[in-house]
Amino acid sequence: MKDKFAVSMFGQKRLSREGGIEIVVKELCTRMARDGCQVTCYNRSGHHVSGAEYDNKIEYDGIRQKFVPTIERKGLAAVSSSFFAALYSAFGKYDVVHIHAEGPAFFSWLPKMLGKRIIVTIHGIDWQREKWKSGFGSKFIRQGEKNAVKYADEIIVLSKGVQDYFKDTYGRETHFIPNGVNRPEIREAGLIIEKFGLMKDSYILFLGRLVPEKGIRYLVEAFKNVKTDKKLVIAGGSSDTDSFMKELKELAKGDERIIFTGFVQGQMLDELYSNAYIYTLPSDLEGMPLSLLEAMSYGNCCLVSDIPECAEVVEDKALIFKKSDVGDLRDKLQDACNHPEKVMEIKKQAADFICEKYNWDAVVDETMKLYR
Repeated sequence: MKDKFAVSMFGQKRLSREGGIEIVVKELCTRMARDGCQVTCYNRSGHHVSGAEYDNKIEYDGIRQKFVPTIERKGLAAVSSSFFAALYSAFGKYDVVHIHAEGPAFFSWLPKMLGKRIIVTIHGIDWQREKWKSGFGSKFIRQGEKNAVKYADEIIVLSKGVQDYFKDTYGRETHFIPNGVNRPEIREAGLIIEKFGLMKDSYILFLGRLVPEKGIRYLVEAFKNVKTDKKLVIAGGSSDTDSFMKELKELAKGDERIIFTGFVQGQMLDELYSNAYIYTLPSDLEGMPLSLLEAMSYGNCCLVSDIPECAEVVEDKALIFKKSDVGDLRDKLQDACNHPEKVMEIKKQAADFICEKYNWDAVVDETMKLYR
């Protein structure tokens, strides 16, 4: 007999693929609802990162989605939506309030005051991200981290590095529960041929949010000096960072091989993952890189920076370069283009390795233990 908890979740924008948090919340909630929990997601009002046509409010079995008031101004959307989500969670009939990310955890005291059990998942040390480096956002997020330590009954972290950080900084014990991954269906190239002229194994793929800490600048600089007829596909939407998008396009100018697809989901996403020659994630900073788990689950050879959050995930089943080192990234890209046999060897092992190591059902079981 499963425990039938009434759970409130917030911190996500909505149940979508906009970012790692959104994917995690969707995977957790659909499984918890399936197991008999009453799940309510408090989502932001307003538009999806890629425009109104992606706003469709998808209904999921057993999940109640409520849209909270949101002030649509840069930096205020997260604060305002989290405040109202915390308020509704505090006064609602919930056994557990599960908060995602450091900023939203600022308001963890609200439901706590009204006797709710609080779980906070820290998806990464967010005040280190470039867009929150200074000013109000940074202070708010740091205080959110402190409030999580103070008010949460349990804290979940997604990497050992963040676990050590909480122990060293606050003396706080946390629970390491990494993300999971689903084994996908591999799709033949169809849409990507029509729309971008991309054949199987003809391109190197970056897929993720276009933000500075993902290392896309180095990727473009490195790739411009790689001698290959393969293309570089940069797939993803910008989040509060349109000026960064302009900068990337400026950097890529003059190299016909570099393609920007914008935000992708559904079949296009599946095809891009299924047919890439290499997937690359050159990040300086990650929480728990879901796109990397996904890319490996499609059987990709991955090339990642040597930050612990990436290295822990791939172990010896991927190619690794020195973080922020454009020269090393270029050499590794060139080497991979010159030695397809190496790339194929890694591809053969990737999917089984990652799907055995990271499993959503196990993640939900561990999370439910903390709810108890």
